[in-house]
Amino acid sequence: MPYWRLSSFYFFYFAALGVLIPFWGLYLKDLGFTPLVIGELMAILMATKIIAPNLWGWIADRTDARLPLVRLGSLLSLLAFFGMFAVNGFWGIALVMTLFSFFWHASLPQVEVVTFNHLGTRTRRYATIRLWGSISFILTVLALGAVVERTGTDIIPKLILVFYAGIWLSSLAIPDPRRPSMGQPSGSLAGLVKRPEIIAFLAACFLMQASHGAFYTFYSIYLTEAGYSGALVGALWAWGVVLEVLVFWRMHRLLERFGARRILLETAFLDSFYEKIPFKTEG
Repeated sequence: MPYWRLSSFYFFYFAALGVLIPFWGLYLKDLGFTPLVIGELMAILMATKIIAPNLWGWIADRTDARLPLVRLGSLLSLLAFFGMFAVNGFWGIALVMTLFSFFWHASLPQVEVVTFNHLGTRTRRYATIRLWGSISFILTVLALGAVVERTGTDIIPKLILVFYAGIWLSSLAIPDPRRPSMGQPSGSLAGLVKRPEIIAFLAACFLMQASHGAFYTFYSIYLTEAGYSGALVGALWAWGVVLEVLVFWRMHRLLERFGARRILLETAFLDSFYEKIPFKTEG
């Protein structure tokens, strides 16, 4: 099982995420965009996250060329991002963000499939591979927070370009797994999504993502305008992912003891409670 080659993809992918999510809004703010426009531009990232994985997954299922599509998408996201150095203004940046995020979002779900095909029955080892994504996120936000505080946000697009190159190069190193035998589907997709438990699950996922939209876009801006340093902004983002690493480390035990349904319900409740704390403690 190519543990390190799979882990390197997650490392670079989530390092890029560690630049985009906490700091891209700050970069756009320094370009002179208003909060309304920043929200519109950041919405592009979420829109392509909905569309791209479904389209690329459909293509992968029908062509049986999952890894070639990952490599193509990774390369195209890298090439598209070069456009950030050639455009200015809302429409130019919106176009480039649409292109690079469309190809970037396409790769991770397919790599997840490849990873589980490599793991086979050893699915508990997934957390130890995915863990490297969380580690890279932590290292990136900690380092970049301090750098942004000293030098400003001009380094942000350059760093994303480096990580996108790392994503593409690491995708080239991943070997094609032995494909498991696939049985016939037990029902249609339309029938599946009409099941009450599936509707409830999708609704929970939708609401969870919706609740994080403003957080991902404006949390760093909110902190800097409240007087927090860039280093502290990075540290606060990193702290959340440190807890994520600890959860990944013990997740197999938690699932055995509590089950997925109870974990989902209780974490959703805790999320709704703790997100109110900044507004209660402000000032």
